[in-house]
Formats: sequence, structure tokens, C-alpha cells
Amino acid sequence: MIIRSFISTLTAAAFLAAGFGASSCCSNNSDDTLYKGLPFKMEKVQAPRIPSRSVVLTDFGAKGDGIGLNTEAFARAIESLSDKGGGRLTVPAGIWRTGPIGLKDCIELHLEKNAIIIFDPDQDLYPIIDTNFEGLDVRRCLSPIHAEGAHDIAITGEGIIDGSGEYWRELKKGKVGDKFWKSFIKRGGVLADDGSVWYPDEGYKKARLTAGSLNFPDPSLDENEIKTFLRPVMVSLRNCERVLLQGCTFQNSPCWNIHPLFCKDVTIKDITVRNPEFSTNGDGIDIDACEGVILTGSSFDVGDDAICIKSGKDADGRRHARKCRNLIISDCTVYHGHGGFVVGSEMSGGVENILVKGCRFLGTDVGLRFKSTRGRGGLVKDIWCEDIYMKDIVSYGIIFNLYYAGMAASNLLDKEGNPVQEVLPAVDETTPEMRDIHFSGIVCAGAKQAIYLNGLPELPLRNIDFRSSIFTAGKGHEIHYAENISFDKVSINGKEI
Repeated sequence: MIIRSFISTLTAAAFLAAGFGASSCCSNNSDDTLYKGLPFKMEKVQAPRIPSRSVVLTDFGAKGDGIGLNTEAFARAIESLSDKGGGRLTVPAGIWRTGPIGLKDCIELHLEKNAIIIFDPDQDLYPIIDTNFEGLDVRRCLSPIHAEGAHDIAITGEGIIDGSGEYWRELKKGKVGDKFWKSFIKRGGVLADDGSVWYPDEGYKKARLTAGSLNFPDPSLDENEIKTFLRPVMVSLRNCERVLLQGCTFQNSPCWNIHPLFCKDVTIKDITVRNPEFSTNGDGIDIDACEGVILTGSSFDVGDDAICIKSGKDADGRRHARKCRNLIISDCTVYHGHGGFVVGSEMSGGVENILVKGCRFLGTDVGLRFKSTRGRGGLVKDIWCEDIYMKDIVSYGIIFNLYYAGMAASNLLDKEGNPVQEVLPAVDETTPEMRDIHFSGIVCAGAKQAIYLNGLPELPLRNIDFRSSIFTAGKGHEIHYAENISFDKVSINGKEI
């Protein structure tokens, strides 16, 4: 089924015909303050170098009227720059409806103020491809913005990129008010048999009801019949080097919003990431098996985890064996989100060397969230979370849960409250491990529980320390299967631990 859009309703010459000087947005990351006092060794992240030639989208027949489809104009403009060695494609003010945009080597997509790119939800524009999602090698629709194996690429400016996610995602009635629900379902689609969920089409409903999990359908189904269910992440950057995202707003994605995977040298500055609070899989950014990443000065208000670190899932993740390491995350604000800063649950390749500093989480479900489960494998270590300010956290200020989506240790009790004897599996490559993680300067003004550590009995959490932190919460700290956990000048509700 094809879903049709309901959207209705300067030119600049190239100034260096063959110039190869770096454009103004792409100077090297020379802010030494980011690296000062870094608790691990990390090479400076290299910024992309984009040739200084420039073209404007309107030079290729595009119209920013919100009506015409500009897919071919974007493709011609990028191809024109690519043929000359790269440069900047400027998108001027206007509403630019388009199909997917593929970035190539040495291309900068630059959105001027009041430039709005809206991706048309016509499924015929998004072929099903081999890709990777939630740490598994799978088949899903081509992403609205995508790059594969590209180097020196950038998305910059003051504009807005909208993924038209409302045409792709399911919607649960219980997550929205009656007025919104009644208005939303008038667009078409189908309802669950009990009327509690809206699906974009019959194919999505069929896939959802037969899926082994939320995102992976019965493999016997015709993928073209269930195409909407195979909804894409909005920005997919795979195996890319020297990437810059700066200044733009990324919003309303069909699935995850931004997904750099197997990338090296990624810089993300001053972006805004928005998804409706009710958006299924509405993650902000999932930094997945990448090396050398700076994320700073950005804000997130999303429907799932906000800033999430991953490295593959189960056998596929262990086979790729790509760590996510050497990350600096600073001066970011998260409003709504399932977690402010999150590691996992896909972490089979390993996660290490991360500094999260000077961030604010306001009203997230969880503040700092670490999650995995048996069968996943992978080592998470050497993470520092410093000077984090949290307010009105719905559940946990800080949580480690190695029973994610399974039976928690706190539930393994008999009627008298004594631990049930569990038959422990052997420790092997499928056993997840988390150790050497440090928290300091945490201020949490309001949470259901301050700290919850839930490790595995066969391989407990190890070497986790909390220093100089203040929590106000309905419940204090709780620890299961953890070793060498220390508290120094840490108070909960005014009482030092």
C-alpha cells in the first residue's frame, strides 16, 4: 500500500570553480578544552574537509512550495558536486518535499534559516535494503538521509529536517488524549481488534501481530506486503569517516532519529532532536559501534532513549566485533526520553572510554541507564559521568540492569522473601560484563529511586564508584550482585550513604 502525503501548500553562483579549501563549517576540532583532563587516551576527532565550491538546490529545478517532489533535484545537485570532487549544497528557505537523499564523499548539505526538508511518506520511494538495526543484520527500508562508506560529509545550518514519521509508526491510544486520537485516526490506516492501537496499514498490523518482537517480523511474510513495518531510521550513516552534524533540527523520524553505525571521527554540535513523546522507537541518537565521537551543545526531546550507546546484538554483534569507544558527550539537555544517557541494551561488541559531562536531564524516565541481558555478551568499561543535573526523573536516577527484558534479581524471591536458588549459566562470550564505571557531581532533584544496581550472579557488576553526589528520591539505593561498589560523600534525602 502506498501512503500519500497530505502536505499542501537567491540563487548563488559557485564562488570557487575548482577550489579545494575547507569550507568554513569544517575546520578541524581545535577546542582543546574538550580533551583537557580526559581520563582516557583519545586522539582528536577529525572534522570533514569539504571543498569550498557551492551550488544551490534551486539551480537544479527544485521548488520549495511544499507541493512538488524534489528527489531528482537533490540527486542531480549532489551528483554535480560529486563529479567535481565535492562541495556544499545549499538548501534555501522554503518547504522542500522529497524522497530519500544519499550523501557522497566530500558533500555538505547546508540548510539555510527557514529551510524545511520534509520526506514524503510514499513507500515506493524507499526500497527495502540490507542494513543493520537494533544490532542485527536485517532488511528494512532505505533511510530518508543515508550514506554508506562515505568520507568527509556534513549536514549543517539552521533548517529543519522532518521524517514524516506519523505515516510510519504505530500509535497506542493510551499514550495520547481522546481529542488527538480521534483526529489522528481519521487519516486512514487500521485499528487493532480491540481498538487500542492504530496501524498505518493492514500489512503493518499483520507483521506486528505475528512478530517475535516489536521490530522483527515473521520471516515467512512477504516483505513488500509489510513494508511500513520495516520503517527506517531517519538518518543512517554507515561505515563513514569524518562526519559533521551541526545546527539543524532533526525531527519526527519513522524510527530512530540519527544512527551513525561503524563510523569514525563524528562531530555533532548544537543540534536539536525532536520526536513526539508517544513515538514508538523514537530514539534521539544511537551511536553504534563508532570510534571517536564528540556530541556537544545539543538538545533532545524524544519518545524513547535520547543519547544511546550501542555496539551490536548477540551473535551478529559479536561477529562484527566493533567496539563503541572514545566518546565525549558534554553540555547536552534531554527533556522527555526513556533515558537521558543510555548504554545498551545492544552492547555485544563492547563499549569503553566515554566521558559524559555537564549535561541536564529534565523529566526523563531514567537519568543514567545501563542495560543488557544474558546472551548478549560484550564488555562495558571505563565510563565517567560527571556533573550531571537531573530533575523530576520518573523512575531511577541511575540504573544498571543486567536482566533487561527479563526477570530481575529482585523478583527472584520466594514467598518468605528469600532468594530462589538459580541454576547459573557458565560465564562465556554470551555473558555481558559491566565494570570500572565512575559517577561524580551528580545532582538528582526528584526520582522514584536514586540508585538501582542489578547485576548477574555469575558475573557481578564490579568497580563502580559514586562521589560527591546528592539525590532526592522516594527510595534510596538498592544493590544486587555487585562487587567493589563505593560511595564517598554521597547523600540521599540528606543522609550520607
